[in-house]
Amino acid sequence: MTRRVVVEADGGSRGNPGPAAYGAVLLDADTGAVIAEEGTTIGVATNNVAEYSGLIAGLRLAETYAPDAEIEVRMDSKLVVEQMSGRWKIKHPGMRPLAAEASGLAPFGTTYTWVPREQNKHADRLANEALDGMRSGVTVAADESLVEEVEAPSGTPARGWGPPGTPTTVVLVRHGVTPHTVEKRFSGGLASANPGLSDDGRDQVRAVADWLAPLAERVDAVVASPVRRTMESAEILAARLGQEVAVEPGFAEMEFGSWDGMTFAEVGEQRPEELKQWLGSLDVAPGGGESFRTVQARVLTALEALLSAHAGRTVVVVSHVTPIKTIVAHAVDAPLEAVFRMELTPASVTVVSWYGDRPSMRMYNALPPGNDVFGVAATSW
Repeated sequence: MTRRVVVEADGGSRGNPGPAAYGAVLLDADTGAVIAEEGTTIGVATNNVAEYSGLIAGLRLAETYAPDAEIEVRMDSKLVVEQMSGRWKIKHPGMRPLAAEASGLAPFGTTYTWVPREQNKHADRLANEALDGMRSGVTVAADESLVEEVEAPSGTPARGWGPPGTPTTVVLVRHGVTPHTVEKRFSGGLASANPGLSDDGRDQVRAVADWLAPLAERVDAVVASPVRRTMESAEILAARLGQEVAVEPGFAEMEFGSWDGMTFAEVGEQRPEELKQWLGSLDVAPGGGESFRTVQARVLTALEALLSAHAGRTVVVVSHVTPIKTIVAHAVDAPLEAVFRMELTPASVTVVSWYGDRPSMRMYNALPPGNDVFGVAATSW
């Protein structure tokens, strides 16, 4: 029987044209379960460009996570639905390339359904969260294949990836949003302005804490960077998991020196040569702070100590964008440059298990979905 999925997509512009973003969610048509979702900004654009961008993103999710499925697209944009269904002509020249790209991604038989805005709240929320700086990029819910992998009995290789034995599992949690996160400002470690969580950030972390709660009996420790936003996040998680917070400075964010508190655009305008050098070399420290190589060295040293101290157990580590991306690049044996190709959402969860010295990625950049993924998978972590 052919698998059926639903793509829900939305896009919006605050100004039309103005700052714009899209949201897209891929759902199992039979169960309604979230397979993957994305919310991403696209710079300055019109509402219609954002709507088409959401459609394209949703179709790419289907291509990646349900490649042979039948697709129904649901959107509250009458224009996009009617144009993609072939009932309305595409008169605006700027829309034609977007429609052509979407058509190329949509398999034969894809249907398009207009729905009222009230029935498209999920995709709308993703777009608004992206505009508010609360998310960026794709998040993937754990699926049955992941559950099967982590539920392999001790001593049995997990679907051929990991060697026999009990793994040491590290649950990496990025802190919730701060005022700097929303404003997209460089925010480093202890030498920074060190902002705390916003109310939204605390709500994000509480949701993650509820999602992780089924792991409570298996969590050996909650370890955090000493930076204020990670400590505040860790305290929320630790209280829910029945743990105290242990501090590990090695998991602190990169120090951005004199760039701290500035936006990327401000650095580009005021210190263009410094920015060019930093983007061109992993050995250059921004604004007199730390280079990516320096951060990598201390993060991997802290990771090695963590794996040794908690062998065969599950540990929750609350950290930041750069350390978490560095650990992921290390786990998948990718060059450090790979950190530039990853998105990491605030209060997202990434899971890596180590079978001895051999890591196995379980989950990346995931947010609490509507169903209790951890409740299902916790028995083997």
